Amino acid sequence: MIDTLVMVGQLILALSILVGVHELGHLLTAKFFGMRVEQFSIGFPPKIWSFKRGDTTYAIGSIPLGGYVKISGMIDESLDTGQMNSDPQPWEFRSKPAWQRLIVMLGGIIVNILTGILIFIVLTYRFGESYISRDEVNKYGIVAYELGAVIGFETGDKILRINGEDFEKFSDVTSPELLLQSKSYYTVERSGSTIDLPIPPNFIEAFSGRDASIRFIEPRIPFRVGQVTEGRGAESAGLRKGDHIRQIQGRDVAFFHELRPLLGQFAGQTVDVVVERPLDTLAGTSQDLVLQLPIAYDSTMGFMADFLISEERIKYGLFQSIPVGTTRAFSVVWVNIIAFGKMFKGELSPTKSLRGPLGIMKTFGVTWDWVRFWTLTGLISMILAFMNFLPIPALDGGHVMFLVYEMVSGRKPSDKFLENAQKVGMALLLVLMIFVLFNDIIQEFF
Repeated sequence: MIDTLVMVGQLILALSILVGVHELGHLLTAKFFGMRVEQFSIGFPPKIWSFKRGDTTYAIGSIPLGGYVKISGMIDESLDTGQMNSDPQPWEFRSKPAWQRLIVMLGGIIVNILTGILIFIVLTYRFGESYISRDEVNKYGIVAYELGAVIGFETGDKILRINGEDFEKFSDVTSPELLLQSKSYYTVERSGSTIDLPIPPNFIEAFSGRDASIRFIEPRIPFRVGQVTEGRGAESAGLRKGDHIRQIQGRDVAFFHELRPLLGQFAGQTVDVVVERPLDTLAGTSQDLVLQLPIAYDSTMGFMADFLISEERIKYGLFQSIPVGTTRAFSVVWVNIIAFGKMFKGELSPTKSLRGPLGIMKTFGVTWDWVRFWTLTGLISMILAFMNFLPIPALDGGHVMFLVYEMVSGRKPSDKFLENAQKVGMALLLVLMIFVLFNDIIQEFF
C-alpha cells in the first residue's frame, strides 16, 4: 500500500508541476497581449480549491491528469460558444492578430520545452555523468539473458562496435535511438572470432516490456565481499569483508550473476563456501578457506557486494552543462518522432509502445529518489511538448495548424468549423485515453 502511494504521489507531483507550467505559458502570453483569461486550473473538475484575482479564477481540480486555461473569445475544450454570437471585444482571443494567437497557443509547448531543458541542465551540472566504458566491460564480456539471446548474444561476448562504429559507453548498447533505427547491428568478439548480430526490426517492442532492461544483457562483474551484516549467517560463519567467494557447494563462482541463482537454489540450506582471503595485499598472498555458511530463505547470505568494475565520471561546468543538458532533453523528442514514424508505418505495435498513467507511475518506482524523479519529470515535460504539438484538434498543435492556415491563406476558418473540429479532436483524444488506460491495465496485470 505504501509503495503504491509513493508511486502515485510522484506521478501527481510531476504532472501538477508540468501541467501548471504548461498552462502558465498560455496564461502569461494571453495576458501579455491583452486577452482576458477567465479561468486557470491545474487538474480537472470537481474543484477542490479556488480564488479569484482580477478577471481570472485560479483553481485546483480533483482529477490531476491535466489542466486548462479558458481565454475569452476562444473555442476550446469547454465548447462554450455563447460569446461567439456577439461582436468581438478588444480583450477577446478572436479579435487579436493571428500571430499573437499563434504565440499564445505555442506558449504552453514552449514553456514545457524550456522546463525540460532546464531540468536536464541542472541535473547535468549537479551530478555530471557516470558510465561504464566499453573497454571496461570487454575485460570480462557480457551476460546474455533471454532478450539478448533473441538477437544472438552469448555470455562472454565482447561488443566491439555498433553499426560498424566505435562507441565509448556501455549504455550506448541499449540506446532507444539505436534500437529504433533500421538495419542496426552489433559487432562482437566470440571465441577469437568477430561476428555481426543484426537487431530485429521490431525488437524495441520486446525491449519496452516489463523488466526488459534486466532481461537483455549486462556486464559480467567480478565481486568481493563488502560490508557483512551483523547477526546474519555470513558473520557467524566467519565471512569477512574483502573475501572472494570462489565456490558454493562445489559450483564455481567468478561473477556476480553466477551467485544469484545459486543462492536461490540453496535457499534455507547450509552450504560449503570456498573463499579466497587476502593475507598481504602488497605481497599478493592469500589463503583458501571452506566456510559452512547458511543461506536465508530469502536467498541472501548477509553481506553487501563490492563490484570490481570501474565507472568513468565526468563533471561539467555550468557553461558545459547547457549544451549537454539541452542535447539530452531533445534526444527524448527525437526518439519519440522515430517511434511515431515506425508506428504509422506499421513497424511498431501501439499496444506495446504506448504507455499511460499506470506505466509512467511504475517507472517512478516505490522509493522517492529525487534524481530519478526530476529526470523522469524532465523526460515527461519534453514528451508533453511533443504530444501537444501534434496537429490534432483540441490539442495546441491543432490550434496552431488552423492559425498557420489562416496566416498563409488570409482566410480564417469559420467558428462552426472550429467548433466541429474541436468536437472531433476531443472524441479522438477520449478514444486514445481509453485505449492507453486499458492497454496499461493489460500490460501491467495480464
